[in-house]
Amino acid sequence: MRKSNARPPAHPPVGPHQVKGKMMISASIQTQPKERKPSVTDLSIVIVSWNTKKYMEECLTSLQTIDGDLSVEIIVVDNASSDGTPEMIRAQFPGVRLIESGGNLGFAGGNNIGLKEVSGKYICLINSDVNVPPDCLPKMFRYMEQQPTIGLLGPGMLRTDGRLHRSGMRLPNLWHAFLRALFLDSLFKGSEVFGGFLMRDFQFDETRDMDVLNGWFWMARREALNQVGPLDDRFFMYAEDVDWCNRFHLAGWRVVFYPEAKALHYGGVSAKNAPSRFVLEMQRANLQFWKKYHGRTSVFFYVLIGCLGYAIRATGWGLLYLTKRSVRDRARIEFKQYLNCLRWALGFDTRNELGKQ
Repeated sequence: MRKSNARPPAHPPVGPHQVKGKMMISASIQTQPKERKPSVTDLSIVIVSWNTKKYMEECLTSLQTIDGDLSVEIIVVDNASSDGTPEMIRAQFPGVRLIESGGNLGFAGGNNIGLKEVSGKYICLINSDVNVPPDCLPKMFRYMEQQPTIGLLGPGMLRTDGRLHRSGMRLPNLWHAFLRALFLDSLFKGSEVFGGFLMRDFQFDETRDMDVLNGWFWMARREALNQVGPLDDRFFMYAEDVDWCNRFHLAGWRVVFYPEAKALHYGGVSAKNAPSRFVLEMQRANLQFWKKYHGRTSVFFYVLIGCLGYAIRATGWGLLYLTKRSVRDRARIEFKQYLNCLRWALGFDTRNELGKQ
């Protein structure tokens, strides 16, 4: 096993410790963000946490058993969790470097703090609700070494049912938005024309270049990251993955889905803490992305199509609430969510309603 020399020079001289028979992890130090350091480690792993203590513990435990002799550093950026996550990390994972951001900076903002601290040849951004099998990261590392044109790589996403699930998308356009609004992508799943940005026509069981890799688990090449830059932290929680992947493409790097490596993703853990708020946050982020890359006319039609989709869903869930007692609780929540989205798209203030969630 190789020792990692990944330590900021300004830190006290503390040596990395070895996880028996597995890997090297840099020592635990809290620090303020600074400029990205030169590459001296095989892998840098950045994880952002916000009140996901149980899942974070499982994630970090899984990262103690990486196969092979890769040198690895793990950096956790905690976005002001109130559930004891920082205390748990200090007590149970002294080899993990913990940075407490002091506030909820969102997914992009938290990861960007970690990106300033990394020293790896490859940088992994992994959600806190991911369990990483021992062979996952070595497989991804070897594939990136063999494919120098890849800037961003994503593994296959397993759910608790043991099956591969969707973990990528096409770049959205108005046709895709229209398909999603009318459920046409769900009705014609086998068609590439009607598959839409959710890629209903792809089984996610083979390696291929992708428009977008969802931001649950990325491995980025340092050279590509230096060229593309960090995540756009104007995106608080959603659409930053669409934006980042688009920027990799624009910079000439390949974005590749690689299901030979797989990891378990529980999914939506932070969002479960405030579901209605995060549904609307997703719609805001999608519109923000659209405004960043499209003109006014396109934005107008995007909002119009969105309103159509919200209205159809609110109406459908409202009818289910009135007619099916067995789904009444869920129907009430879904109806309120899409009604809030419709009101927001039409320019009404929804902050008071969301504050009650």
